[in-house]
Amino acid sequence: MEGLMRSSANYVPLSPISFLKRSAKVFGDRTSVIYGSVKYTWEETHARCLKLASALAHLGISRGDIVATLAPNIPAMQELHFAVPMAGAILCTLNTRHDSAMISVLLRHSEAKVIFVDYQFLQVARGAFDLLESEHIKPPILVVIPESDNASSSIDNSNAHEYESLLESGNCNFSIKWPKTEWDPISVNYTSGTTSRPKGVVYNHRGAYLNAIATFLIHGMASMPIYLWTVPMFHCNAWCLVWGLAALGGTNVCLRRVLPKDIFDNIVLHKVTHMGGAPTVLNMIVNSLPSDQKQLPHKVDIMTGGSPPPPQILFKIEELGFRVSHLYGLTETYGPGTSCIWRPEWDSLPPDERAKQKARQGVQHLGLEEVDVKEPVTMDSVLADGKTIGEIMFRGNTVMSGYLKDLRATEAAFEGGWFRSGDLAVKHPDGYIEVKDRLKDVIISGGENISSVEVETVLFCHPGILEAAVVARPDNHWGQTPCAFVKLKEGFKVEAEEIIKFCRDKLPHYMAPRTVIFEDLPKTSTGKVQKFILREKAKALGSLF
Repeated sequence: MEGLMRSSANYVPLSPISFLKRSAKVFGDRTSVIYGSVKYTWEETHARCLKLASALAHLGISRGDIVATLAPNIPAMQELHFAVPMAGAILCTLNTRHDSAMISVLLRHSEAKVIFVDYQFLQVARGAFDLLESEHIKPPILVVIPESDNASSSIDNSNAHEYESLLESGNCNFSIKWPKTEWDPISVNYTSGTTSRPKGVVYNHRGAYLNAIATFLIHGMASMPIYLWTVPMFHCNAWCLVWGLAALGGTNVCLRRVLPKDIFDNIVLHKVTHMGGAPTVLNMIVNSLPSDQKQLPHKVDIMTGGSPPPPQILFKIEELGFRVSHLYGLTETYGPGTSCIWRPEWDSLPPDERAKQKARQGVQHLGLEEVDVKEPVTMDSVLADGKTIGEIMFRGNTVMSGYLKDLRATEAAFEGGWFRSGDLAVKHPDGYIEVKDRLKDVIISGGENISSVEVETVLFCHPGILEAAVVARPDNHWGQTPCAFVKLKEGFKVEAEEIIKFCRDKLPHYMAPRTVIFEDLPKTSTGKVQKFILREKAKALGSLF
């Protein structure tokens, strides 16, 4: 079309680091971060991030280099999400539950040039460094983040830098290295995987920008929300909200420990409006001691992801003053990909029906082009009948760029022009999807497919069960049968036979567990049950018959 041109006047590559520049102008005197006695305004956070980006440049970090972190939800993690890409580098936030061996593998794979380590995880990092050096690999530059009240106690090695000293050495007039294109990588997020083949999911500036906006819209956030950090910032870059809160001039209330008392205390003290957490966090809040609970000053919106929360958990947490909404996504979709958009007419439904509506995963958010449930071979959309099962697939700007150094895995994930999630779901007549299971978690018993999620929902109805997970156990006759791993509430004593009968009264007999194991459930740092560990345990039990 004649008369048009693209120039710096009308085109700038989208990047979430632009949110910080604006927040310093619009919300400069508003509180950006609270962590115990530590408080910053958005103007101060902007200046600190510029200094930190400048300091990284002085350390030799240049465009395209990877900078890693190993830290909990502390102010430094919020600052690094801006400072690292402002220096033109790529952020790689490592899971704080990893041991030295796994950290060494991920540092080797990512080729990180610098790693910022919280004092609490310093020994884990040093163990990883020892493993790298034993293979004649030079470890990254170490920057230690001390506890805020004790800035020098953690530094016992002259080769390490101290966070605040490094930051103060920078220049607040640093010239930001903006992305050359929106496709430029902004972060690498490693999924849970084996040490032999780590999967580094690469996000780009455009996707992070769009998903940050989509996530705060999903969360129903208005200007200047107060957000309590219970979702790990290292997990999918905190669903991109660590960037999104800057766009709204929100306040980040940082929480090192996710414990019920700390959650309630911070909500009341700081008048928190929003928070997030896996269903296990909701479960922890619901089953907390009455002495740890407090009357909330107002309704607190809590966003949960992963498996749908059992109805009993939803009812109880709402009684405590929380308003729950549910999202669904994967690391490969920058965290949230869908949300259950609540309709006013559902408020009048009976409690059980309301819970069913809330447990659905909903529709795609505004940052995605399309989400569908498809037959994975023909790629046809399944019938919207709430019964026909297919695989959830995504297409749009908030799907990863690919897996770092693994083109084969990237091509397999994008086969057919969609990202294949590996999750099984149905699609309801209103277009809302409902996750039934992970493809690898479906139990096939006598030719029948059993959804582990459906069995777990029934188990949570038992008054004595605190946590439950169901996996397949080998069976010489049926092929597989459901095996339930259960953690009981304190003070309860229940026999396996009672639980099996409880499930048989509410499910077809073939769906009820035939084995019940009582033990603590292994979890990831985000509270998700590690079913691959339970599958191995069930497999080790051998055939039931």
